[in-house]
Amino acid sequence: MMTGMRSPCTMLALLCSLALTSSLVASKVSAPSPRRDVSAAGAATDDAPLLLRAARGEAVERTPVWMMRQAGRHMQVYRDLVKKYPTFRERSEIPEAALEISLQPWEAYGVDGVILFSDILTPLPAMGVDFQISEGGAIAISPIRTEAHLAELKKANFDAATACPFVGEVLGKLREKVGSSATVLGFVGLPFTLASYLVEGKTGTTSGFAEVGRMRKEQPELLHGILDLLAENIGAYACYQVESGAQVIQVFDSWAGHLPEDQYLEFAVPYQKKVIEAIKAKHPETPVIIYMAPDVHSKDGGFLDHLAASGADCVSVDYTVDFGETRARLPAGVAMQGNLDPKILRDGPLDKIKEETEKILAAGNCNMHIMNLGHGIEADTPEPHAKFFVDTVQAFRAK
Repeated sequence: MMTGMRSPCTMLALLCSLALTSSLVASKVSAPSPRRDVSAAGAATDDAPLLLRAARGEAVERTPVWMMRQAGRHMQVYRDLVKKYPTFRERSEIPEAALEISLQPWEAYGVDGVILFSDILTPLPAMGVDFQISEGGAIAISPIRTEAHLAELKKANFDAATACPFVGEVLGKLREKVGSSATVLGFVGLPFTLASYLVEGKTGTTSGFAEVGRMRKEQPELLHGILDLLAENIGAYACYQVESGAQVIQVFDSWAGHLPEDQYLEFAVPYQKKVIEAIKAKHPETPVIIYMAPDVHSKDGGFLDHLAASGADCVSVDYTVDFGETRARLPAGVAMQGNLDPKILRDGPLDKIKEETEKILAAGNCNMHIMNLGHGIEADTPEPHAKFFVDTVQAFRAK
């Protein structure tokens, strides 16, 4: 866990105009980036990028910014690539495609974080589980609902480097490309969320997580067995990402917020901690960010105290909470990420985006804060809005 260093932002003599920001981004894209040693992915260096330093709790000159789901459907360049790579798995598993998509927001907006274009389901084939994703986002998996199914999963020799070599290749090339100008982020899905897909055989929201609910009541030990195996494998997968070049890992328990608190404490929390502990055991210097989507029990900050106690260095907060109030509530040593409402970013107008963004930045006071959205960017967000948001953050200086 971070030590919680506190230092206000330094005032700069001049603020960059939007035109200057665009110029800097253009030059950053065209200029060759120095090769970096990815074997020391999280190690402290003199040229450590801004977002990495903020995630560690170090003093930074301004608040870094990126956007969850920043690489993808809202960008025309991504939609153009669909013609060449028509399925999601092609786009995420063919290295040249995944690399290009991962870089698109950095090249267009100059974000401070570049996240691997992938999916939380990507490591499932390494566990002996195949899956399909339609262009509409529908998931199809052969359900895991018996002890015999679990026994089959346990036979798989989980080896991310062999089953997902494209992940390591893309992360390494991202580090080479962006150098110290941005932080490379990897990510994983946490066990309860992944288990919901395995047990339901699809996205659980379509059925109200009916099969997972049945298993919690009728076969809790089976569910615990699935969760424990997932935690072991996902911890290893996260470490593989760090060893390949990821400097920060974001962990997602997207669907755990539908659980009542007692069941959340039983079926989610222990396995969140197991994954984070696995990362920290091998890579204690690598910051971990945890995020949970707002749901029945997690919205309005329902589980924030539990997230802060997970062992993660940074809690990414959703858009249903006030950033300043949440800042006062969380322990001093825990950084925060977020939390502009993605609908505000989508709908604007620009003065509203600026007002709401600067309100959050002022509350963060450039102190252990990574600016982001409170959920993934909406697919129909205008690209000029996204660019304006990034420029607004990068021009802001705390008073």
